[in-house]
Amino acid sequence: MSTPDPVSAPLVEVLNLTRRFGNVQALKGVSFTLGRGQVVGLIGANGAGKTTAMRIMASLDLPDTGTVRIGGIDIVQEPNLVRRRIGWMPDHFQAYRDMTVGDYLDFFGRAHGFRGEVLVQRVTEVMEFTDLTPLATRPMDKLSKGQTQRLCLGRTLLNDPEFLLLDEPAAGLDPRARLEFKNLVRILRERGKTILISSHILTELGEMCDTLVFMDQGRVVHHGEKEDLLRHETNDVATIFDITVHGPAQALAAWLETRAGWRLVELRRDGARAEFHHAEPESVAAEVRRLAQDLPLLGFQRQERRLEEAFVDILRTGAAPIRRRGPATPPPLPPPAPPAVAAALTKEGDV
Repeated sequence: MSTPDPVSAPLVEVLNLTRRFGNVQALKGVSFTLGRGQVVGLIGANGAGKTTAMRIMASLDLPDTGTVRIGGIDIVQEPNLVRRRIGWMPDHFQAYRDMTVGDYLDFFGRAHGFRGEVLVQRVTEVMEFTDLTPLATRPMDKLSKGQTQRLCLGRTLLNDPEFLLLDEPAAGLDPRARLEFKNLVRILRERGKTILISSHILTELGEMCDTLVFMDQGRVVHHGEKEDLLRHETNDVATIFDITVHGPAQALAAWLETRAGWRLVELRRDGARAEFHHAEPESVAAEVRRLAQDLPLLGFQRQERRLEEAFVDILRTGAAPIRRRGPATPPPLPPPAPPAVAAALTKEGDV
């Protein structure tokens, strides 16, 4: 039987994963590591291989080649042992008819091996953490989208996992539900959990995650801290500016096309975000003076690159340098929960 690595080692190791579905090569040698206590965003367009990679990491699918180890344990050789340490939250799950929120969590608590007072304690703790206590007797098929996502997260937390895999957890949530979810992620991070979040909402990933993994066409094209990605630009001296003008923004777009060194990033009703490929203050000042002469300029301000822009640039110009970072010094971990006997659940999406 494998022995988990020390606390200082990476909690998650993904090594050269490949996976083919018929003629489609979904994964092409995917590799990355996740440190303990990290919140990591997994980003990619539809078909990039994100969900396939996450399902393999959750022991729900087998790779053609490659290895995944969670705490030093190989997921293929010892899946049941791995499942004690992970929590899987799929992008959607089936609501059961005639089952209340409390009954649903009780059922999955028993599937994890909890009984008696321990079962009651775990279900109670999870319901309080996810603010589901007032909904304990409500049928689960009568929940709102946000309530359903909290229930799915509650199920994921029943076995007090070290590693959480959350696939599109904020999809379809209203602003209040998204804020509540971000607060839950922050608390889990403070408790020392390692969290991998897949999402298309890149702005929110930037707020929650300290590390980002970009995938494209089955490969990892960036792995590093958010700041590394934001600094990666199509030109080493390119800078983003937010420009506001009085009048139609199309006039500003036409002006940018005539000026060397400028690239339009985003056109708005009252202006644009644009990239200027010269960092010298004199060059920027000269462009501002010329712009003010040609158009009624209201505002000109330097901006940070957005994750969406960095992602599009990578897809447009090719892969960014993969800047792998070792795990940071881990925060103190909470006392372990009572050991749970993991059940091999074969229903798709359940662990």
